[in-house]
Amino acid sequence: MENYYYNPKKDQDGTREISGTFEKVNYTEGASVLLWVNREYANYPLHWHSAVEIIMPLENNYTVSMNKTSYALREGDILIIPPGELHELIAPQVGKRLIILFDFNMISKLKGFSGIFPILSQPKLITKENSVGIYQEEHDLLLQICDEYSNDSTYWEALVYSYFIKFFVNVGRNHFDSDADVAYSKINKQKEYIEKFNLIFDFIDQNYQNDIHLEDVADAAGFSKFHFPRLFKQFTDSSFYDYLSLRRIKAAETLLVVPGLPITEVALQSGFSSISTFNRVFKNFKKCTPSEYKDFYREKNKNSSEK
Repeated sequence: MENYYYNPKKDQDGTREISGTFEKVNYTEGASVLLWVNREYANYPLHWHSAVEIIMPLENNYTVSMNKTSYALREGDILIIPPGELHELIAPQVGKRLIILFDFNMISKLKGFSGIFPILSQPKLITKENSVGIYQEEHDLLLQICDEYSNDSTYWEALVYSYFIKFFVNVGRNHFDSDADVAYSKINKQKEYIEKFNLIFDFIDQNYQNDIHLEDVADAAGFSKFHFPRLFKQFTDSSFYDYLSLRRIKAAETLLVVPGLPITEVALQSGFSSISTFNRVFKNFKKCTPSEYKDFYREKNKNSSEK
């Protein structure tokens, strides 16, 4: 179905474009950010995209369904949807909500950001109640992003990404500060553990193509292999091997769009030991096979070249 939106950088209505369950994000030409204020009473069916999506209702509520969980967003609540996450949008009859999509790869490689991405591997809800220390600043940063995007001034995108960096740094710091149950939450240990986990994610980024194991990573960071699984789960809300699989799938997404590169080679370069394992894990994360993913991009490029 078509879901019409207002895009302040285009003096016209547009549509969200979906093929199967994949949504192609129609960024403004030359940019990697898309923002609009959605006012329509229109539900949007189950879909995913490669962008990070941030939704904040401005008037009335808004419902987002993901992984058998329903997020009933109130006015001012902020929901971060990770790349590749299947989700459904359900609108009230009357309302207005700010929707932002952007390419997280633009900032994910910054030093220190390797420790923030795992926190965002699952949906993140920010409310006045659960994020007391950062909520108001996060809310204001989104409005600043909206203003800068709409003004279309010189260097607008650079300034918008500087706001994104501040926004996600706040999320990362709040995650560590508010988790009083974990071993690294004590003030004198927090910085040490954050630095160690940044080393861990850097190690995974550099070695995911290889046959690495939990013991290898624990040893590289100086953790006991007996305590490391618990710490990793507390730090990321994900098991070590689930996160490693996700990192490999992210690499595979990039390789699958390379013309002429066989899927078997994509699997090997992404760190999978067999094509059967690659197919199974990829479909579990992306809800389609590697072949279907590759065919979609081939068809999209073909259509683009014919225009």
